[in-house]
Amino acid sequence: MSQHQQECDVVVLGLGPGGEHAAAVLAGKGLDVVAIDERLVGGECPYFGCVPSKMMIAAATALQQARRVPGLAGRADVRPDWGPVASRIRDEATDDWDDKVAVERLEAAGATFVRGRGTITAPREVTVDGTAYVARRGIVLNTGTTPGAPPIDGLAETPFWTNREIVKVTELPASLTVIGGGPIGCELAQVLATFGVAVTVVEVADRLIAVEEPEASDLLTRAFAAQGIEVVTGARIQRVEHAGDAFTVVLDDREIVSERLLVAAGRRNNLAGIGLEHVGLDPEARVLEPDQRMRVADGVWAVGDITGKGAFTHVSMYQADVVVRDVLGEDGPWADYRAVARATFTAPEIGSVGLSEAAARQQGLDVRVATGDLGSRGWLAKEEGLVKLVADRSRGVLVGACVVASTGGEVLSMLATAIHAEIPIATLAEMHFAYPTFYRAVQPVLRDLL
Repeated sequence: MSQHQQECDVVVLGLGPGGEHAAAVLAGKGLDVVAIDERLVGGECPYFGCVPSKMMIAAATALQQARRVPGLAGRADVRPDWGPVASRIRDEATDDWDDKVAVERLEAAGATFVRGRGTITAPREVTVDGTAYVARRGIVLNTGTTPGAPPIDGLAETPFWTNREIVKVTELPASLTVIGGGPIGCELAQVLATFGVAVTVVEVADRLIAVEEPEASDLLTRAFAAQGIEVVTGARIQRVEHAGDAFTVVLDDREIVSERLLVAAGRRNNLAGIGLEHVGLDPEARVLEPDQRMRVADGVWAVGDITGKGAFTHVSMYQADVVVRDVLGEDGPWADYRAVARATFTAPEIGSVGLSEAAARQQGLDVRVATGDLGSRGWLAKEEGLVKLVADRSRGVLVGACVVASTGGEVLSMLATAIHAEIPIATLAEMHFAYPTFYRAVQPVLRDLL
């Protein structure tokens, strides 16, 4: 039995973006909130994910644009320097990986912050270091993820990097092998290649960014080739070795040697050992399946990666707002995942929303697909790209879209709105599209669907 007991209205266990947001809003509404995390308040995004990686990408983009000056506008002398990037990440993005500001912000909202590992020890009860926090209304779970490492022989014994180590790098290696051709692996591979690192990407699937449309994968693969990034797909990794200053990734038919190794091959939900069995949930669960109100058990809500609805900060924040409404007894709106948008910040950028063509067909929809390039803006800017739209022919609405362009994620906004609101394709196709913009490239593709 716990030595001490403290009552409150809500316990938030795990303070990634969604958990932090829910705790702050509920506390601001006058509820007694206890917010618990053993790691940094704010989670992966501000310290090891979205924010530092996008600082890296912003710097790489500046270099890429400068290198396009010949042939477009004259000459430019481009000399990459990682120093300013490392300094900005440390000083501006992460405060040297210190969450003092985030903790103060949370406490200023009225929440009580507890640093430590919390476990569920009974219904509506979370215990930390001998103190049981008993929640009158319930528990919000936002325990997040940890970088995963595939069970490759020898890998665990090597000093490989994950996204958590690479954002702290102050000096770049001469060469890098990346295991994993998903969004994280591709973004970081391209950044380092832009700064002069010799990069090889090893992916077990048959293409890069396998969750995206095949046409998007093809465009990105061509962009990588043009930049000198070697891509090995359909790879079978036998083992990883490390000796001195070299990593060796042994494949069936060759060996890849590099100074450093980045593993970006998925993430693992932090659900083990948090006491799910005490609220009637499977302690071996890999994900928690929420209802429309984000409830996963009586008096328990879940948000973020652990729900399996999209490992994105914006999804976690969206779900947190749903939880807040339910805790406060408000009448919706409840969770709707028809138009979940995502962006991979490579060059070109890949923005997607809703269902892919394959997913739509798997659901048995009456699928119609149309594709197009970037139109006049792509020609003016000398950019290769893609617009792909997936429609439900029987209803005359879009159910999915993919845009590959330097502004792919931004063009996506109108398509996300169209899918979420189920705007008829016939209406969209006859809108005004400003000339010459990237988003104008959407119009001829819409008309092909009519």
